[in-house]
Amino acid sequence: MSNLENATNDKKYNKLIVVLSVVIPLAVAALFGIKIDYEMPVFLPPIYACINAVTALVLVLAFIAIQKKKIKLHERLMKFAIILSALFLLMYVAYHMTSDSTKFGGDGFIKYFYYFILITHIVMSVAVIPFVLITYVRAITNNIERHKKIAKITFPLWLYVAITGVVVYIMISPYY
Repeated sequence: MSNLENATNDKKYNKLIVVLSVVIPLAVAALFGIKIDYEMPVFLPPIYACINAVTALVLVLAFIAIQKKKIKLHERLMKFAIILSALFLLMYVAYHMTSDSTKFGGDGFIKYFYYFILITHIVMSVAVIPFVLITYVRAITNNIERHKKIAKITFPLWLYVAITGVVVYIMISPYY
């Protein structure tokens, strides 16, 4: 496929990427404002924290697979990572629509560290959405050179979000 064909294929997806990159965070924010009178089980946060941990592991395994030129394995792992992230998001929103937020109870340095991790996690979780979508589109449209370039940015961002999600859970879990 020529560069022109690749660029044309990418452009077909650009509007969808922009829409999803805006709609997903706005929908999550809006859903946080909706409270359903049903309390989800408190065991849900460790489940979605585990999903984040598995996502981080899958991302690392996908990175190793592509380094070893195992392209099909890499593709399957990346699709699995996207599914895991979507599953996490659904569970996270469902929990927060039905349960009050847990307040962090630590103080001093640990409190500032927690809020630094939490804020960077939230900001990066929004920022990574278009990167994941663009990286995925470049892969499925066989625009591999451009896929590789953006994947070098997407991978560390996504890995940071997955790992810090687990760290945030571990730090707040004593206060549930």
